[in-house]
Amino acid sequence: MRLHGLLSFPLTPFTDDDKVDLAVFAEHLEQQIAAGPAALFVACGTGEFTALALDEYRDLVATAVRGADGRLPVVAGCGGGPRMARDFAVAAAECGADGLLLLPPYLVTSTPGGLVEHVRYVASATPLPVVVYQRANAVLDEAAALALLDVPTVTGIKDGRGDVDAMLRLVTAVRTSGHPRAAGFGFLNGLPTAELSVQAYRAIGVECYSSAVLCFAPDLATAFHRAVERGDHDTVRLLLAEFYLPLVALRDRVPGYAVALVKAGARLAGLAVGGVRPPLVDASPEHVRELGRILTRGRAALATVVE
Repeated sequence: MRLHGLLSFPLTPFTDDDKVDLAVFAEHLEQQIAAGPAALFVACGTGEFTALALDEYRDLVATAVRGADGRLPVVAGCGGGPRMARDFAVAAAECGADGLLLLPPYLVTSTPGGLVEHVRYVASATPLPVVVYQRANAVLDEAAALALLDVPTVTGIKDGRGDVDAMLRLVTAVRTSGHPRAAGFGFLNGLPTAELSVQAYRAIGVECYSSAVLCFAPDLATAFHRAVERGDHDTVRLLLAEFYLPLVALRDRVPGYAVALVKAGARLAGLAVGGVRPPLVDASPEHVRELGRILTRGRAALATVVE
């Protein structure tokens, strides 16, 4: 499951009485699919995996599988402790998911070799392809990346650390290993607002990236991706200056805004996704207004671009 292109990480909508809103989720999915991503990654970080009960997770994955209807892969998040991760992985397989994104283990810090064993333990629960999410307390080195090639269902690594030098070492180790699975092994840029780092990551062979902006401004996200793909550096720089950099400056003001601000953007776009579950906090009214101004500024810049 080596993916190419823009990746969608849909939000999980909640009602005012704290239930998962599957009708809004289905609407959100259809909007995401219409934007043409390479895959849907549901119930992951932007989808608030850590806030979900297992029954809610099942409903979300099953809804996504029905909505995708074979048009594109559905990858489900799983994580936490090893047994919990296995339980969610099994649930995803039972609901028809096409793959798994394995999030970092809960709290525990170990060695890269210990992380590989964690991946083996979870991956053995299902035949689904697994992408390993490297960030926080889940850090791989070259030896660990090579060891993952021997786990048959592990198909790639998603990076959320932002250490380009370290990621270059992983990519180079895998690509030059001579392992029969090396050529098909995928690397994904999973940094928050990955558009800021996409050019640096493409230079080291990581061309696929996730876009939280796709959740609330698919016009901007897809225009930026097209500009990157065709090497239109002027448009890339324009959208970075007028939209993405101001967005990131706002996002960085409050921990957790990587999710909360995205939900605020979706609400501005008319989608009733509700708020975030604790410990995340919703964007303040002042920051939502500022987000609206940033969106207006970005779209004004986009209007000047001739594609």
